[in-house]
Amino acid sequence: MLIREEFEKREKESLSRFATLSTETRGRKKDEKSCPVRTEYQKDRDKILHSVSFRLLKHKTQVFLSTAGERFRTRLTHTMEVAAAASYMARALKVNEDLVEAIALGHDLGHTPFGHAGEDILRDLTPFSFRHAKQSLRVVDKLENAGKGLNLTYEVRNGIAGHSKGEWSVYKVHGENIKGQGKTSTIEGEVVQFADWIAYINHDVDDAFNMGIIKKEDLPASTEKVLGLTFYQRLITMIKDVVENSLDKKHITMSSEVMEATDELRGFLYRKVYTGLHGSFREIRSREMLSLIYSHYLENYEKILKEMPFLKNEETHRGVCDFVASLTDVRAQELYSKLKAKNQK
Repeated sequence: MLIREEFEKREKESLSRFATLSTETRGRKKDEKSCPVRTEYQKDRDKILHSVSFRLLKHKTQVFLSTAGERFRTRLTHTMEVAAAASYMARALKVNEDLVEAIALGHDLGHTPFGHAGEDILRDLTPFSFRHAKQSLRVVDKLENAGKGLNLTYEVRNGIAGHSKGEWSVYKVHGENIKGQGKTSTIEGEVVQFADWIAYINHDVDDAFNMGIIKKEDLPASTEKVLGLTFYQRLITMIKDVVENSLDKKHITMSSEVMEATDELRGFLYRKVYTGLHGSFREIRSREMLSLIYSHYLENYEKILKEMPFLKNEETHRGVCDFVASLTDVRAQELYSKLKAKNQK
């Protein structure tokens, strides 16, 4: 028996009746030869892990822009924290951990430089509605592998496209999932949705403390009582509650008490932290940089084609958006400095 077949056998024997088996995947856009060692979802996880876009996440801001970049979460460390939380829950719930890891590792591949500010700026600059989840899907379908894409399975692609919740409350996303109208079609995709909440809510509070934006006494008292005071207390409370309330169920959920506290803490971040960053010097600076880069390459699209020739037949705004979204913070700043200096001559 092949190693892959042994893994597939274990899935059938040990996973929940609601889990997504790798042998039952809806497949890929292009057929591929099976691997003797890895299941289809393990292959997808490795494709993402070894991609250029994944490595670039190391140099992209999560929320807080640090000059040296060493103190606060980056888009890569956020992704790793999501993957860790998602894996804990998947293992405990006996759903497909490999599928969960693949979705988690790929969910933010399309994120812009300068964090959420960069996403807002590109949304304003493009004639279409830019969303990082859609861009992440575009990365794995079109932009990676020199324009060939990664050819991932349907379930991983669906989870990546459906992970984003924007400012939607936990209640709203959970309600849509229960009604069968959610953005993701697998329970593993729902695990990543909740893991994304759990990771960013906790690490953004932690980073906001370190940034001096908030103090511990600023946190809603009700959330401290339910979730705990420290980073790890909140993290463990949320993960434990998801597992206890989702075991052998068709959808991922939380207890009403923990869900209410989680959503209250999420709302607190939007009101007191994210909104405060809007209009800040760093956000204004980011807008100035990306706007200049975008307009320059819109007028000089041939420069993009030297780096990304596979965008030759794309509409110009679409190709420029792909290029700008792929930039790291450092490269965006370097390009801006060169363009600024050139314009001043």
